[in-house]
Amino acid sequence: MVKIGNFFYHYRNFLFPFFYAALFIPSSFLFEDYWHAIYLGLFITCIGQFIRIFTVGFKYIIRGGKNRKVYAEDLVTDGIFAHCRNPMYVGNVLMLLGMGILSNSMLFVFIFIPFFIFIYQSIILAEEDFLFNKFGEPYKSYMKDVNRWVPSFSGLGETIKSMKFNWTRVLTKEYTTFFIWSGGIALMFMKNFSLNHTGFFTSNKYNFIYIIFGIVLIYLTSRFFIKRSLK
Repeated sequence: MVKIGNFFYHYRNFLFPFFYAALFIPSSFLFEDYWHAIYLGLFITCIGQFIRIFTVGFKYIIRGGKNRKVYAEDLVTDGIFAHCRNPMYVGNVLMLLGMGILSNSMLFVFIFIPFFIFIYQSIILAEEDFLFNKFGEPYKSYMKDVNRWVPSFSGLGETIKSMKFNWTRVLTKEYTTFFIWSGGIALMFMKNFSLNHTGFFTSNKYNFIYIIFGIVLIYLTSRFFIKRSLK
């Protein structure tokens, strides 16, 4: 599994485009009433995004890899990482699951989501192997105390009180993620309301073009000002 994880880690930048494309594969519906998919999908997607914002805002871990290989500068065990070893991955899985539900795709939820979790599990095992070899017993002890996937809410309030939220870091790190899933949601609406031939989203075929154009315009404007502010 470690070798598989290192392989997927090397090509991890291609994962989300692949899975986003899979959202549009024809499939049986999860819900006959698409509004059920909207409510549940948006709820789960927002939870995933909130977890990412929460993690980045309070304590951002530098584990971005080096030369497309697993890498870490320091062992981070405090802050949000004292409650879950991989909160960013938890957020990613929830966001993709939410998108799958929004697509109302039974195929995506029951085939692609388990495959996505398998990939992330293998990547995590590769990271754990690297971290254990680099940090030894401190990391082994951390593994015993903190869950890999399931967050522990015990003492979370005290953790939050002891830390300062960094909105600047959230804006610079998360604005791309936010606009990607926002555009994805617009595309999901376009696909599913077109299939049902109902509602505002199909009353004018240009509505979604306007929406997506607006999202792209806001993204490019945000990117310009954020990059400018960092100079």
